[in-house]
Amino acid sequence: MTKNLILLGLPGAGKGTQAEKIVADYPMVHISTGDIFRANLRDKTALGEKARAFMDAGNLVPDEITNAMVADRLTQPDVVKNGFMLDGYPRNEEQAKFLDQFLAEHEEAVSATLYFKVSDDVLVQRLLGRGRADDTKDVIAHRLEVNKKANLPLVDYYEKHNVLHTIDGEGDLDTIYSNVKTVLDGLN
Repeated sequence: MTKNLILLGLPGAGKGTQAEKIVADYPMVHISTGDIFRANLRDKTALGEKARAFMDAGNLVPDEITNAMVADRLTQPDVVKNGFMLDGYPRNEEQAKFLDQFLAEHEEAVSATLYFKVSDDVLVQRLLGRGRADDTKDVIAHRLEVNKKANLPLVDYYEKHNVLHTIDGEGDLDTIYSNVKTVLDGLN
């Protein structure tokens, strides 16, 4: 059975950095929902055009469209062969339930959910350090609160499903990755 991972963590928690290290060592496909959306929009797929209508109106893309895009990506040969690492999906419990059902129908499951836990103070410092003009302390604080409302129920969801592994996301990158490897190497 392939390894199927979900990465969870607030902005600035280091998911992207750790994802790069994971795919360098493990034969899984890194899937970012942003990449899926961009590909569907670029290729003018039916799903991409449906999503574009919502995005152009300034609205969130409904779960059923997002779920369909992710499901389509998960059926591609590279993912079927090597497993996946999802970053940015699921974003809510309904998407998590859809994913579980979809995987079960394909005789797969989520192997592990890695939750990179980082204190608010460290997150704020990391995000301020990126040097983006729109990243003020107030904007960052608001973004973290919005993301907590989305992320924390997923942490509970995956904890109840016994696949959650909390990784201390503070400290040096090699130590963090060593903890990630310990989890991944312990999976069947």
